[in-house]
Amino acid sequence: MLLSRGFIRYIARQIVGRLTPKVFEVHEPQRAMDLIAGVIEEELAAEDRLNEEVHQILAQYADYMRREGISYQEMFRRIKNMLIKERKIVRAAGRETGDPMKLSRDKVNDISHKLIAAMQRSRLFRFKSEPNDVRLEIVRQMTALLMLEEKVDQAARAKIRAQKRDIPEGSEEWDLLHRRYYAEEMKKLGIDLQG
Repeated sequence: MLLSRGFIRYIARQIVGRLTPKVFEVHEPQRAMDLIAGVIEEELAAEDRLNEEVHQILAQYADYMRREGISYQEMFRRIKNMLIKERKIVRAAGRETGDPMKLSRDKVNDISHKLIAAMQRSRLFRFKSEPNDVRLEIVRQMTALLMLEEKVDQAARAKIRAQKRDIPEGSEEWDLLHRRYYAEEMKKLGIDLQG
């Protein structure tokens, strides 16, 4: 998943905390946060499932691709793009669309629409303004939080690059160090990903 579950829960807490009571009222804050986190997680999991499906498709053609010298990464990208277009999925990865954040602006907008629909279906929220105004405020808050997350990610990457030896991105050691440094940087900002 592009964002850790801990950070998704943090986003949900911040949306409820920052927007209550000016933008909407909630009577059960924990359930409201759970609803928001659930919608975001489901949206990000959809692309994870798509990636897994593409991996399964390519596994069937691994020998053929090896014999013909076809790049796995290139075929992965092509098949994923074809399925995204076919299924009308909004691409989640911001870096693939030129956005500076992990989530694309299009995905943040898509999530905001789904959040508003879920909020209106539930009885947990009472909007104090028009639904689209609430949605725009959610977009603004999510964007600010994602920009903060991007700074944390860059700081963690810088710490890895500062090591005395080169640690290739994607390796088990790189992933382990990134998780550790990422959590440390988040803690410096007062964000506990475990809570």
